[in-house]
Amino acid sequence: MLLGTFTPRLDEKGRLILPSKFRGEFAEGLVITRGQERCLYVFSESDFTEMHERVRAAPVSSKQVRDYMRVFLSGAHAETPDKQNRVTIPQGLREYAGLDRELAVIGAGSRAEIWDAEAWQRYLNEQEAAFAAIEEEVIPGLF
Repeated sequence: MLLGTFTPRLDEKGRLILPSKFRGEFAEGLVITRGQERCLYVFSESDFTEMHERVRAAPVSSKQVRDYMRVFLSGAHAETPDKQNRVTIPQGLREYAGLDRELAVIGAGSRAEIWDAEAWQRYLNEQEAAFAAIEEEVIPGLF
């Protein structure tokens, strides 16, 4: 399970050093792709394969499914960390997420997310008040 928030920097070649707590999960390879809210999702290869199988099972007769598949899969980039535990984020994905040098890498359970640090802070500021004020069950059976 991927948990926590880390603040690595993007180097001049578009690489980031994976947080040490995530290295075991991604040692054999990972897939980076577009996520919602203009962040990037990072999956282990095995989790991405599972997700791909679920996407493949969706009805391609649905325009919404086709649109989602195209955007999600066309941005996917497979990567294996180098000996320094760095991964390269392709230019197109950096542009999509508005990544600058300062990043926030968060654990989101089965995936990591890469955010521009300022965008993450804005998002978190907006969501924390709503999170604290939740009065009804959002995820059935959780609390």
